Amino acid sequence: MLFDIGGHVFYLPACDINATKTNFLSEMTQNRISEAVYVGLCLKIGTPQQVAIRRDIVDIKELIGHKARTEKNVMRMSGSTREGFRLENSDVDFMFWPNHHPVLWYFLQAQFYNPLRDVVILCDSSDSPPGFTLLYLPLKMAACDILSTCIRINGLLYISSSKYRNLKCCGFPNSIVHGPCRSGRKMGMLDYDCAYCFASDFWPPSASSWLDRCRSWPLPCVVDDIIRSGCHLYR
Repeated sequence: MLFDIGGHVFYLPACDINATKTNFLSEMTQNRISEAVYVGLCLKIGTPQQVAIRRDIVDIKELIGHKARTEKNVMRMSGSTREGFRLENSDVDFMFWPNHHPVLWYFLQAQFYNPLRDVVILCDSSDSPPGFTLLYLPLKMAACDILSTCIRINGLLYISSSKYRNLKCCGFPNSIVHGPCRSGRKMGMLDYDCAYCFASDFWPPSASSWLDRCRSWPLPCVVDDIIRSGCHLYR
């Protein structure tokens, strides 16, 4: 097939025309499928606005609860439900950690806490691979349930991972131990995972290289928010 464009004659084979038509129709089909999938997802889990509102409501409730700091344990919802999605047959994930037992990477960080209220836990990562650490009580003080899970090593009280997991995850009816979690079904309808951990307000030194990693995602403001939130340590 010949085309006259600006006084210049071009020849386009028929096979190329057919390929162009095929690609155009394929793109239109994909766009229609994408629109249908988007509408289906909105009906299934909610619109982006609804998801954002659900997430903000949980954020506000947690912020108010954490500011009060009166409960013995802190509970935080996590997983897809926490992010505002409502998926059929999806379980609900919860995190629990002691309110007044902050984890420190250096003992100097104890200056940021009230010694009359908070009993600090210190990390010992000297012989641990990256991503792992030992937790011990430098003042040999803690809540009774935490003390009951400690073992003595070289005169220091270390929290035993297996004892703490058994304390928090075993002995509950209709539940099983699933990794660091206690899993079960509430009222025969809702599946749940409860993860018991400790919280640190500080970013772990072994992960400091993550701060300077070249990236286009997530945004720097998101990275800063992640760092300010510290981390959680699972047994």
